[in-house]
Amino acid sequence: MPRSFAAALAHNFLGNSPHWYKLAIVVFLIVNPVVLWNLGSAVAGWLLVGEFIFTLAMALKCYPLQPGGLLVLQAILLGLATPQALYDELEHNFPVILLLMFMVAGIYFMKDLLLFLFSRILLVVRSKTLLSLLFCLLSAFLSAFLDALTVTAVIISAALGFYSVYHRVASDRGPHEEEALHAEPIELHREDLEQFRAFLRSLLMHGAVGTALGGVCTLVGEPQNLLIGHEMGWHFGEFFLRTAPVSMPVLAAGLATCALLERLGWFGYGTPLPAAVRQVLAEQARASDAQRTSLQRAALLVQGLAALLLILCLALHVAEVGLIGLMVIVLITAFSGITDEHRIGRAFQEALPFTALLVTFFAVVAVIHEQQLFTPVIQWVLALPTEQQPGMLFIANGLLSAISDNVFVATIYITEVKQAFTQGQMSREHFEALAVAINTGTNLPSVATPNGQAAFLFLLTSAVAPLVRLSYGRMVWMALPYTFVMGGLGWWAVSHWL
Repeated sequence: MPRSFAAALAHNFLGNSPHWYKLAIVVFLIVNPVVLWNLGSAVAGWLLVGEFIFTLAMALKCYPLQPGGLLVLQAILLGLATPQALYDELEHNFPVILLLMFMVAGIYFMKDLLLFLFSRILLVVRSKTLLSLLFCLLSAFLSAFLDALTVTAVIISAALGFYSVYHRVASDRGPHEEEALHAEPIELHREDLEQFRAFLRSLLMHGAVGTALGGVCTLVGEPQNLLIGHEMGWHFGEFFLRTAPVSMPVLAAGLATCALLERLGWFGYGTPLPAAVRQVLAEQARASDAQRTSLQRAALLVQGLAALLLILCLALHVAEVGLIGLMVIVLITAFSGITDEHRIGRAFQEALPFTALLVTFFAVVAVIHEQQLFTPVIQWVLALPTEQQPGMLFIANGLLSAISDNVFVATIYITEVKQAFTQGQMSREHFEALAVAINTGTNLPSVATPNGQAAFLFLLTSAVAPLVRLSYGRMVWMALPYTFVMGGLGWWAVSHWL
């Protein structure tokens, strides 16, 4: 039966999101002006912040850009912030936008090299504990210099490729049958396939946690790091040294946790790769190596040289991070024969949706700034004894980042703390300690849920997650030991070692 026009409009509003979610957004949009006119701009501003955090926490129901964008547009129309205030926020944080636009796209052209590295490690290393450590450590190292989302995407691609190769054997399907990934395995291979799923789940989680362990360490590890570093005037090397008293012990503890989980087999870890699966994957790898052309080998060499140049340029801070990313795009595409506009355009598909979402973050920050919403919160923190302030900021950032997006949380707190510093309420040394607390507080405890880390959310919504039975609840359960270790040690380091 054809829909009425009104029913079609209602269905199109926020697409396939649940009905209750659509209704909640409509209620928000109706209530906001009523609250503003009756209770004032401060209450309306806090309500907007809560509503926006709700859209971030419900990111699996609907990408936050649309509902969050509607809330932001209404806030500007109601006068809670001005378009000029938003533009000023964007102009001030332009380096972060450059990072997302060009660095993420630049790393996209290194995917073949990264996929080659992860694939070789999986097939060469037979010890599951050592393999997990290498996956976690390599993810941490790459995320310290590259984009965590791209590193996660590479791990997902490797896992999906290996799964598809063996599942076609397990389901007795041909290599070109699309339904093979979802076909039922024949009884002979069922047990091996279930064990292989558990094996891949653990590697995916170790890799995702590794992106958080490495991402906290450097200026480019996460978007909020660059934002904080920009506010502090820290370059790549200085940022690393400032955060090292927290990031390095947490990295060591995270790797130790990885090894311990594999040894003990707790929280869903410890499953080895079945021998039958290894044999199938090794045969496929040998066939792929034999088919690799000289053009493909040359492209891998170009990507490797570009990666070394990227690390060198970041370490020496020869230019803004985003411009270095643009340099990588030019070099790899020019020397790999990628000159088609559509092939280049695909590299920007991963970055631009989040870049647009970041603009809505800054719009909410503009509202907070215009209405001075967080000033009482910061004043309360600054009223505490000086030695307690970093630890309290770490906790506040960690709790909020676990349910919301850590870039949004970091943007709010670093802006407010810097304003307090410019007003002479703290020394430069204490300001730096609080900046490290904000950086580590938004990066480390946020592994508790997929909502806090973009890499976790990306993994949960990827094609491989349902294939290996990686659900939201299972991700939270498998991340739990890492949450306690990284969050607990991070808080202790911030409180006692800065």
